[in-house]
Order: sequence, then structure tokens, then C-alpha cells
Amino acid sequence: MSNQTWSFDQRIPNDTSVGRELLDELVVQLKRAEWSEHDVHGVHLSVEEALVNAIKHGNNEDPDTSVHVVFKVSAAEILIQITDQGEGFDPHEVPDPTLDENLAVPSGRGLMLMKAFMSVVHYNDKGNQVIMEKVKN
Repeated sequence: MSNQTWSFDQRIPNDTSVGRELLDELVVQLKRAEWSEHDVHGVHLSVEEALVNAIKHGNNEDPDTSVHVVFKVSAAEILIQITDQGEGFDPHEVPDPTLDENLAVPSGRGLMLMKAFMSVVHYNDKGNQVIMEKVKN
């Protein structure tokens, strides 16, 4: 990533309040890098979903676990990597929330949002790490 303006690479406690604080700082840094409100909003929703998934589903809200978070921000692109300590999942097995039979099913909407707002959403083979990229249009 060229001309990186801010980066973060740490393990955070498996706690949604810590995740919210980190997300607030990411938003500040995106605005400093002059990202549009639309993009900031989309990245915020995507990262919030990924963090909540890692904390609640990946680590099963276990306070003895942590989440490894990497953010790299520049004026042209954003890289986000979130890894939990859980067993992982297969994203292809998550039901499509837009199908009629799944409209009342709560799972899958967050993954759909992430794909809609980010340029790239990729999971490692184990399914306990998501890598998201956003490239400025």
C-alpha cells in the first residue's frame, strides 16, 4: 500500500466496547485521509460487522480470547484484516439473505453488507480471518 497515512496492528480483547472504540478511531483516520462520507459509512458498517462476528460468533464471546486487527489506511485504499481464535466457518454455507425462503433468517445480512460496501472480501481457508479492501473510485 502506497502513501499509508495510518495503520493499526494489534490483538484486542474479545470485547465489543473495545471494538467500538477502535472503530471510532478508524472513522477519524478515514476522514483525515479525505474519504467520502459514503465510503466512511460503508467501511464502518463492514468493519463493525466483521468485529462483531469475530467476537460473538468466532470467539463465542469468550473473554479469554482475543481478536487480531490490522488496519492500513491511505488516501486511495484501505486494507482490513480481522482474525479470531475460533474454529472458523465456510462463508459459502451462509444462506443468501435475499432469497424468499431466507428473508426471516437473521444470518447472512452482515456478510452481504460487507460484500456490497467493500471492493474485496476474502476469507482464509479456515474461515476465522476476513480480509477486506476498499479502493477509492
